[in-house]
Amino acid sequence: MRTRFLLLGASAATVAVSPHVAAQDRSDLGKSRRTAIVTAAARLAPAVVSVNVLRRERQLPQDPFDLFFLPRGSEQVVEGYGSGFIISPDGVVITNQHVTQGAEQIVVTTRDGRDLPAKILGEDPLTDIAVLKVDGPGLPTAPLGKSTDLLIGEWVVAVGNPFAYLLGNSEPTVTAGVVSAVGRNLLPSQGQSGIYVGMIQTDAPINPGNSGGPLANAAGEVIGVNSSIFTSSGGSVGIGFAIPIERALRVADELRRFGKVRRAWVGLDVAGAEDLRGWKRVGGLRVTQVAAGGPAGRAGLVVGDVLVSALGRRLRTFLDWEAVMLDTGPGDTLTVSFRHASESRSARLAVTDFPTTLAEKVAVLGGMKVVTVTPAVRAERNIQSDHGALIYDLPDEMQEATGLQSGDVILQINRVRVSSADDLRRAFAATAGAGAVTVWFERSGRLERTAFYVR
Repeated sequence: MRTRFLLLGASAATVAVSPHVAAQDRSDLGKSRRTAIVTAAARLAPAVVSVNVLRRERQLPQDPFDLFFLPRGSEQVVEGYGSGFIISPDGVVITNQHVTQGAEQIVVTTRDGRDLPAKILGEDPLTDIAVLKVDGPGLPTAPLGKSTDLLIGEWVVAVGNPFAYLLGNSEPTVTAGVVSAVGRNLLPSQGQSGIYVGMIQTDAPINPGNSGGPLANAAGEVIGVNSSIFTSSGGSVGIGFAIPIERALRVADELRRFGKVRRAWVGLDVAGAEDLRGWKRVGGLRVTQVAAGGPAGRAGLVVGDVLVSALGRRLRTFLDWEAVMLDTGPGDTLTVSFRHASESRSARLAVTDFPTTLAEKVAVLGGMKVVTVTPAVRAERNIQSDHGALIYDLPDEMQEATGLQSGDVILQINRVRVSSADDLRRAFAATAGAGAVTVWFERSGRLERTAFYVR
C-alpha cells in the first residue's frame, strides 16, 4: 500500500507540473523547427519571381492529315515559364536566357501575386543569363553571396516556381540539398548554345520551372543561378547545376552597361576535345596556337607550353580554360602558371576584347559588315588563309540572296584577289550591274564558291 501511495504521489506531482513542461517542450520544439534552412528560405523567398513567357513557334505536322490541312509556315503561340530573382530595388531581375529566348511578351509574377510586365535588358546565350527590368513599388532584393569558398557537403536551398501558376499560387517552392561538387564542366551537346563550365553541382531537387531561380547557402545568400539538370525522366534525379553568382553578376553588368557581353581574348588556343585525357600525360593543358603580337605572345608563351593554373584554378581540359575565359573580361589581368620545357613559369596576360570586335567594320553591299583578316583575326577565328575579308555580320535576307554566312572569309571576287575589307568594297563596287559575280571564300577551313548579281 505504501508503495502504491508513493507511485500515486509521484504521478500526482507529475500531473501538477505538466502544463509548464509542455509549454517548455513546445518552445524547444519551435526553436528546433526554425533551422538554418527555414531562415534561409524566409530571407530569400520574397525576392524570387515567376517568369512567364509567350513566344511564337513554327507548328510542325503531327500526323499525315496535318500535311494537307496545316498551312505552310503556320505558327502557334507557346507559353513558357521559369524563375528569377530581383537583384536591385529598381527592378532588375536575373534569369536564364533559355527561359526568355524568343519571347514576345514577358510577365513577372512576384511572391505577393503582382503581375509586372518585363522588358529584356539583354541576353547572353553563351552563359545562359538574361537580365529583365520590371517597374513596381517596394520590390524586395535577394541577398547576394559568393561561390568561391563553397564547402562540399554544405547545405544549400534552391528556390523557384516549378510549373508556375499550375500550383495555384505565387508562393515559391523551396527544396534543400547539399553542394555535391564545384567546378563541374558539362560536355557540350548537340544544339546547345550555352557553355556550362565551372558549375556548382547540387542534389537539391530542381524541377521544370526552376530554371533561373536562385541557389542559396544556409545564410540565405544567392551563390548561383539554377540552370540545368541531368535526367532521364524530365524530373529531378538529384543531379542539378547552377551558374556561379559571380559569373551571373558580371554578365548582368555587361548587359546593362553595353547591351552585350564583351569576351575575353588573350591570343592563345589550347588542346580541345580530342585530347581530354592529355593532362594526365603532360600535367596540364597544352598550348596549340599563339597569336603573333597577342597578349600571350607578348608575355612569352609559345606553342607547346603547358598551362597549369589560372585564376587559382587547376587546368586540365579545354573546358577548364573556357570557364576561366567566361569569368574574365577585357581590361582584366590574368595570371597564369605554365611549364616551358621543364621550367615552371608564370605570366600576367593583359586581357582584351576579341580582335574582330575591335577591328574597323567596313560596310559593303548595303548591309554586310566585313573586317580585314589580320594575324590576330586569323588566330581568333582559326582561319587557314593568310588574307581576305571576314564577314562579321550579315542580315538574313542577304545570306539567302548570296549564299554567304557570317564567319565566311572572302578571298577573291571573279579574278580579283581580296586582301582587305577595303579591297572587297572596291571589288563589289566595280562589278555592280555587270552580271553575276563569282565569290571564292573560306568556310570552316574549306574553299568554296558562290555566284550572285550585284546591283
